[in-house]
Amino acid sequence: MQENLVTSPPVVMAPRVDGFEVLWGVARLSRGWLEWESPDGSTGRYCADAFGMVPQDEKVLRVRVDGWAGGETRRVRAVTEAVMGPETRHESPWKSVRTLDPTADTAHFAVWNDTHQNNSTVRALHAATPEVDLLVWNGDLCNDWKDQHAFVSTILSPAGQDVSAGRPLSIVVGNHDVRGTWAFQLEDYVAAPQGRPFSAFRCGPVAVVVLHTGEDKPDSHPSFEGRVAFEPLRAEQAHWLREVTARPEIRDAPYKVVFCHIPLRWIEEEEVDYASGGYDWFSRMSRDAWHEALTEWGAQIVISGHTHLPAWLPPSPDFPYGQLVAGGPDDDPDAEEAATWVEGTATPQALHLTMRTLDGGVLHDLRIEPSNGPTEVNAV
Repeated sequence: MQENLVTSPPVVMAPRVDGFEVLWGVARLSRGWLEWESPDGSTGRYCADAFGMVPQDEKVLRVRVDGWAGGETRRVRAVTEAVMGPETRHESPWKSVRTLDPTADTAHFAVWNDTHQNNSTVRALHAATPEVDLLVWNGDLCNDWKDQHAFVSTILSPAGQDVSAGRPLSIVVGNHDVRGTWAFQLEDYVAAPQGRPFSAFRCGPVAVVVLHTGEDKPDSHPSFEGRVAFEPLRAEQAHWLREVTARPEIRDAPYKVVFCHIPLRWIEEEEVDYASGGYDWFSRMSRDAWHEALTEWGAQIVISGHTHLPAWLPPSPDFPYGQLVAGGPDDDPDAEEAATWVEGTATPQALHLTMRTLDGGVLHDLRIEPSNGPTEVNAV
């Protein structure tokens, strides 16, 4: 990359059946576009924003891609030009991108969580994770946004890695991702399929629902200084859940998986004394808002982070969906050893989920049968 102009690789986010979005960092006011090549030799470019301008910004450029077929693969590259000063142009390396295919019999995805700007953890995760149809970064990418210049180095070029190479990225917002003076700028650096921090889509036989659990304390908590409004966002998602899970491609999927940062269940569910420094280990507020809709849909598993303690809570009569909670780094110098990642492989026979430590150890190995009644989850 050319210093003084481009500050990150082009990051492929928010994959859809018909496209995705690409974001990349720039060091000064620049304009940019995306060029593509298909296997049959055809070429083109995406060079306009929603208001008919070539994408321009002094910190981050973003281009939305539409009009592809499901499961289609092409090569793309980002082209950047400085708007002022010396004529400077940068062309990124070509990157292969594949849209989601809702008709595929198989799916392959991976899940990271709670990286907290820990470069050693990000590097280890990047090295351990194979190419997949979808990489879910399940919240708490950062500690907080006290430095407005940290977005690019945290999200678009974490630890200097191109994390979306061979694995389009879906970002789930965690509670630390909404903290700090500059947290309101997060949406400038994170793409979502419909521009909201919640979404639903098909990845092969897997229906994916992404939810935003908000903070780990009520909106009125004095530490938030009146800057958050997650209670109405949870209510909005509750209404949206009933609509989106009625769509045939989501309703009838063989596998039904939910991603949210804060778990909806936990091992010990005690009342929290927020006034004395307590915080939520699980989001009771989110569960109260969403449980009925998730149960009626037939959600089979909720995959979360937040606690930094790996856990598996199997389905029960009260909670027909299982809760898988992944680990995360801590303040120890060997923090990367505490982190985990989850690999999911779906076939017509089963959805297989494996949680691994970064040295390859297996913490949980689960098999989920296709959805045709009560959820069946077996530890392998």
